[in-house]
Amino acid sequence: MRGERGRGRGGRFGVRGGGPVPGFRPFVPHIPFDLYVCEIAFPRLKPAPDETAFSEALLKRNQDLGPTSVEQEIEEMRQVGSYKKGTMTTGHNVADLAVILKILPSVETVTALGTKVVETLRTQDPSEVLSMLPNETGFEISSADATVKILIATVPHNMRKLEPDVHIDMKLLQNSLAAVRHARWFEENASHSTVKVLVRLLKDLRIRFPGFEPLTPWMLDLLGHSAVMNNPSRQPLALNVAFRRSLQMLSSGLFLPGSAGIADPCENGHYRVFTVMNLEQQDMVCLTAQTLVRLLSHGGYMKILGLDGDASHLVVETSTWDGVTVKPSEKAYEKMPEVELEVDDDDDDDAEMESMDAKEVMDTKE
Repeated sequence: MRGERGRGRGGRFGVRGGGPVPGFRPFVPHIPFDLYVCEIAFPRLKPAPDETAFSEALLKRNQDLGPTSVEQEIEEMRQVGSYKKGTMTTGHNVADLAVILKILPSVETVTALGTKVVETLRTQDPSEVLSMLPNETGFEISSADATVKILIATVPHNMRKLEPDVHIDMKLLQNSLAAVRHARWFEENASHSTVKVLVRLLKDLRIRFPGFEPLTPWMLDLLGHSAVMNNPSRQPLALNVAFRRSLQMLSSGLFLPGSAGIADPCENGHYRVFTVMNLEQQDMVCLTAQTLVRLLSHGGYMKILGLDGDASHLVVETSTWDGVTVKPSEKAYEKMPEVELEVDDDDDDDAEMESMDAKEVMDTKE
């Protein structure tokens, strides 16, 4: 029987087949002597000594060893963003850290935390010139060479206690928690070197081609992973193949309405990551990718990669490549202007007359 596991072959308690072993004395655990359990049996003959100094010494040592008030407020701290994922780009030397607080994240508390961190860093290296700048998501600490961006979050059960005028906006706190989930997923699923290189290249495209600006870093992470790993063999594709594929995926409408897109692996349900973009932005991403695919097909990779001067104009101007004319894609979505309904004064007069006529009819019936 399941409840008898461990009793065969002597078992834990020296039994065999459920019965006692002849000549075996079963082990009975004992309770160590504790004066405070049986103090009534040992009455004190002398008064208790004065141990005030000893108590004060214990409190002092506890203060020395205990964490500061700031440290106690911190539940967890994690590296996130491009710094953690290994996809940072030159000229953007910013490391992102998500700090999850146990307490409610008020603006004053976050500013005090930033000030305390800077003071600690200055103590470690007085020659370092540091600055701290609070922002809507937390704060940034900068030196001459780099910047650390602190994203503030809080434990989930604090979310329902937030006050809009006192604490950091709930949406921003949720974004910081999402950044932690994104970093963890990327580390577990997209750590292949080809994925990291491709994501870095896609981020560079986003900087140099305005049509890609609506793409978030998380979209680029998932796009890079999908372009490299999402294939029948489940083996990573070569970088050149994956780069072209990523542009082809966008140009074919991967991030357009009606597309399955890419489901967010860090959210519940089938949440498509591109839905944070509006229709105009989705169209702009698609037409930019379509133009770049045509340029790539005619040998324009040096321009696309920024190795041969600026190429941002090529997505809005016609260009020629070895006698082949490449025309940029045009918008498929036009935002409709808001139309204000104007009421004609004559219409008002007519409506008033009709109302008066109706009243006269009712009076006649009465």
